[in-house]
Amino acid sequence: MDFTFTEEQQAAAEAAKAVFSSAPPDGVPSPALTPGAVADDLDRRLWGKAADADLLGLLLDPRYGGAGLDPIALCLVLREAGRVLARVPLLESTAAALAVQRYGGEELCAAVLPGVGRGELVLTVAPHGRTGHDAAELAVQARQDSGADGDGGPWVLDGAQTAVPWAHSADRILIPAHTEAGQTLLALVPRDLTGVTLSPQISTSGERLAEIRLDSVRLDGSEVLTADGAWEWLRHLLTTGICALALGLGEAVLTLTSSYTSKREQFGFPLATFQAVAVQAADRYIDLRAMEATLWQAAWRLATDREGAPAAPGALPVAGDVAVAKIWAAEGVRRVVQTAQHLHGGFGAATDYPLHRYHAWAKQLELSLGPAAAHEEALGDLLAAHPLG
Repeated sequence: MDFTFTEEQQAAAEAAKAVFSSAPPDGVPSPALTPGAVADDLDRRLWGKAADADLLGLLLDPRYGGAGLDPIALCLVLREAGRVLARVPLLESTAAALAVQRYGGEELCAAVLPGVGRGELVLTVAPHGRTGHDAAELAVQARQDSGADGDGGPWVLDGAQTAVPWAHSADRILIPAHTEAGQTLLALVPRDLTGVTLSPQISTSGERLAEIRLDSVRLDGSEVLTADGAWEWLRHLLTTGICALALGLGEAVLTLTSSYTSKREQFGFPLATFQAVAVQAADRYIDLRAMEATLWQAAWRLATDREGAPAAPGALPVAGDVAVAKIWAAEGVRRVVQTAQHLHGGFGAATDYPLHRYHAWAKQLELSLGPAAAHEEALGDLLAAHPLG
């Protein structure tokens, strides 16, 4: 399998390195030292730099000011963001915008997408449902009122979504919902719309989340994406993006650990020269390579699979590759930060050293959109339903 990146994808990664190099992890607010949320807003300075570098419209069509790239390019950029714990909703805003472009009407696309690419409009997604364990679309019920001429009128939404990232900073929130008939749809809800209430919550990483309550929220039909498979596709993209963030974070942590063990001495020798230390570091390197290979497989499937196109004989659906990538990302990033803490000793817990921040972010990424066990169960169901040829 050839995972060689195109010139355009490599250029996106280089641009991301240039932007995120100005955001050292030591500058990230510490959840251990900050009562409540570490900040009330996203990093607007960094968000502006990402917009100036055209990173926010990478996947958008050129007619909306984008570069027309694919999910592989997005994951390359997210990998760089994960290395420095970038406090920006790059994944959520880009994924929501691409869902609008893919499944929305021309009127909605023209009204939303150019502003997203310029950084003037921030989008996010409510992917966790009420508990984080149940299907997100079941947490909100949608019904469509009859129009004056008997055709479909406005949509009315009722329900709640919890742990919504960047909700207090976003202008619009893409919310999955279900109808009485069992149809799943996506509603692009303005944050300040009548009937929308946000209650603050705090993530493991210290970031400000929100519980969103919808009380008879009315939306025009053009702001609701009703295409079959839209939410499933968006969930796959979000999950794959989380894997990219976890990979970047894990690589930064292993680099941090290698530097520390090469300089820290015990019994007159650097820690890195001890076999037990070298073996543990090598195991974590293998974890990262497995995380990388499964990530690019999932991103490649998302970039190349076309709706309605037959799968290759014996191949699992895209969901299978996404599940494998998330299993490795969740388990791998956990092992990487745990080994790092072990090899750093007590120094790893020092709050003036960035490792504790990486540990908190790693736990958040490990559990986001399902831990490894949940994806192992989903993969088992897929294998049972689609036996390999």
